[in-house]
Amino acid sequence: MNTQRTLRRPVACAGIGLHSGNKVKLSLKPAPADFGIRFRRTDLGGVEIPATVQHLGGSAYATGLARDTGTVETVEHLLAALVSLGVDNVIVELNTPEVPIMDGSAAPFIYLIQEAGVKALAAPRKYVKVLQPIVISSGDKRIALYPSEHFKVTYTIAFDHPLLRHQERTIRISEESFVEEIAPARTFGFLKEVEMLRQRGLALGGSLENAVVIGDTGVLNNALRFEDEFVRHKILDVIGDLALVGHGIVGHVVAHRGGHALHAALAARVLQETDAWEFVESPVDPASVDAPVAVPVNGESLAH
Repeated sequence: MNTQRTLRRPVACAGIGLHSGNKVKLSLKPAPADFGIRFRRTDLGGVEIPATVQHLGGSAYATGLARDTGTVETVEHLLAALVSLGVDNVIVELNTPEVPIMDGSAAPFIYLIQEAGVKALAAPRKYVKVLQPIVISSGDKRIALYPSEHFKVTYTIAFDHPLLRHQERTIRISEESFVEEIAPARTFGFLKEVEMLRQRGLALGGSLENAVVIGDTGVLNNALRFEDEFVRHKILDVIGDLALVGHGIVGHVVAHRGGHALHAALAARVLQETDAWEFVESPVDPASVDAPVAVPVNGESLAH
């Protein structure tokens, strides 16, 4: 993945916001090299909000961005899909302040990107290559970034629930591994927590169609897509949140009981600790410029 990429043509979808419950129209449009990923609020006259940690708006139950009068919420699943398929430059148009939750995973966004197509641009892609460990701890929560020759994630979760006492997974993130093993993993929550969120005006668009809901004795809705779907979804979240660094990462993320706030804190710390990493880039192959790029899709995994 030497060169930057964008979409070949515009594409759109519709859905509802997980927390707002509002109907959302989302469009993805091609953008030039070095443009980055930017959210554009069409209902606010085209206010643009770059997907960078400098514009972090909130990270309590989802990751949000803010700039001037514009905000956009629940960006992490779409960002994870875009960066994992190597889409560096794109305009994301929205007519409300929240990205649609779709089925609670990144799989629908993979389909959307495949439908649009991806093409190479005449500009090299820069990566942040980790040289020294970057570590953040908060109580029993911890996240770190270590040197590695690849982008790899190790995630551990632990909850006081029979289903979730301990899950751990390590995966090297590539386009193929993300599409097949991470993208289909859905967001999850506990029934008691969902009821509390709704009393606070959140999770109004949540349903058994777009989240795995866990009761006292087990999962309330349909069967899990993976035995360890919960920790896979946390990997999906951290990929999307670390996209706010603004560049691909060459390093090993290790997280224990993390969440959006800790993920965002690591993204911010990376940009602060400039001695801990270096930019690397590869020369552009002129023959690849403007050429279509195959987007991997595992139909069996994503059709669930």
